[in-house]
Amino acid sequence: MYLPVVPLDGFAGWRFLQETYDSQFAAFSQNAELKRDGDYFRENIGNIETAEELVNDHRLMTVALGAFDLSDDINSKYFIQKILEEGTDNDDSLANRFSDPRYAELSQAFGFGPGEFLKVGEPLFAEAIIDRYEAIEFEIAAGEQNESMRFALYAEREMSVLAAEDTSNDAKWYTLMSEAPLREVFEKALNLPSSFGQIDLDQQLSVFKERAKKEFGTDEISSFTDPEMVQELVTKYVVRNQISDLNAGYSSNAIALTLLSG
Repeated sequence: MYLPVVPLDGFAGWRFLQETYDSQFAAFSQNAELKRDGDYFRENIGNIETAEELVNDHRLMTVALGAFDLSDDINSKYFIQKILEEGTDNDDSLANRFSDPRYAELSQAFGFGPGEFLKVGEPLFAEAIIDRYEAIEFEIAAGEQNESMRFALYAEREMSVLAAEDTSNDAKWYTLMSEAPLREVFEKALNLPSSFGQIDLDQQLSVFKERAKKEFGTDEISSFTDPEMVQELVTKYVVRNQISDLNAGYSSNAIALTLLSG
């Protein structure tokens, strides 16, 4: 089984991964298990008519949930069935009650909800889900080599999507704050302490916007439709994450030396 190669930490590792991404991803996507999952989804998803049928097919669920980074919910069949069946048109639907946007994205993608258009039989549907599934599986595998690379790849893929949403700037910030990988990237990129998440949510929003304005010249999330802005964000993240790791290692070594000296 091919695993992504990340030979270096920090910015150097990120540059290497960017430069070799196409070839590494092509090799990774040829993994036998990944191909079997994709082939099964491609051949069978068009036959699904209800959310119940989908959640009762473990192999289809593997790809469906994996495509939205929700694989941990693979055994929560009733929960996912409700997410899918209630859709997203109603503000009170289960998916809309979660601050984590992935559940609403999953529900919207399939279209099982009341009055929604069922998309599983559409010509490009299966390929779009499989592409997302393979991309996220690659991110997970890269993260097993270097965790910061998973977050960096995620931000590179998702920031432009969030930036393009037709919602207010504050709504985009709240979405970002509830989406753990993007929050991690921004907290490190903006040099915020690990205890930052403990303060009042509205205060967090103010600090995020203030720091973003200083670092990027704007607090508008819509600015991240620009790929150069996304790269600036990711670069700040991987560099500051490496510095943080080095400082933590130095502190641990200093404590150990002090104890030994004593």
